[in-house]
Amino acid sequence: MSNSAHLADVMVKAFIDAVERGIDLVPVVADSTSTAKISPFVKQFPGRLVNVGIAEQTLVGAAAGLAIGGKVAVTCNAAPFLISRANEQVKVDICYNNTNVKLFGLNAGASYGPLASTHHSIDDISVMRGFGNIEIYAPSCPVECRQIIDYALDHQGPVYIRLDGKALPELHDASYKFIPGQIDQLRAGEDIALVAMGSTVHEIVDAAATLAEQGISAAVISIASIRPCDTQTLYKLLNQYASVITVEEHNINGGVGSLVAEVLAEGGCATRLKRLGIADGEYAIAGDRASTRARHGIDAAGVVNSAVQMCRGE
Repeated sequence: MSNSAHLADVMVKAFIDAVERGIDLVPVVADSTSTAKISPFVKQFPGRLVNVGIAEQTLVGAAAGLAIGGKVAVTCNAAPFLISRANEQVKVDICYNNTNVKLFGLNAGASYGPLASTHHSIDDISVMRGFGNIEIYAPSCPVECRQIIDYALDHQGPVYIRLDGKALPELHDASYKFIPGQIDQLRAGEDIALVAMGSTVHEIVDAAATLAEQGISAAVISIASIRPCDTQTLYKLLNQYASVITVEEHNINGGVGSLVAEVLAEGGCATRLKRLGIADGEYAIAGDRASTRARHGIDAAGVVNSAVQMCRGE
């Protein structure tokens, strides 16, 4: 399970396979062919790509039109521009009108590193959770990513998939079967639960291993399916622990931390919760991935520090 892959490469391979099995799929890009790594698809199906230029609102509108015309439309461009610049079109053309468009938010989180706030997507999940009638996913590894995409392309209705911009190692083997809504427990534990979405799942996997060396047993829980989400199972799972930490390369408001807080509060659970992410009122720093995560306490070392403090009652 040590093999790594860029999730955009996984996406493109899934698109090629989908067309070959008969899905009438049309990718739409906004001058984002390199971001989407779409060239293998274009080489095989040169007449299927729609490039609207640097015009994200047109991107979403065109995808909606293609879907209304019977195509399976997929948008492939950077998450910060898809969600921010085309916000109204996503809400109205896709969600409200229930068009069969699959929105791929590429290079999400702080994937663009030194390009800073304009290129960071640390609010996309919160925005999409605010819109009704769209499923939301954040895969954490290539196997999971491929299965989520295959599901989304067969599913009738709007879907948003958040993809990290860096190569990610596998967390699952070939026996893994993705189920929408499923809560994915990667490691059992007794003292504290660590919960994350997307690429930060790798940070909590590493953190749990370090904590085990210090005598702290940490459960590792991945939430790739943000909507739908099996909140009853999530509540039953987290209710076993005195302390829970959520980790995300996203603002602490509206993402997986908020989802967990809502589930615990609505269930009347007294579990202590700490949300790790980009703090309220802050932006991710302009720096490489390691520096960014260390600065905001969402790398493995930061998670370990927070978990040790919580287990000590601090």
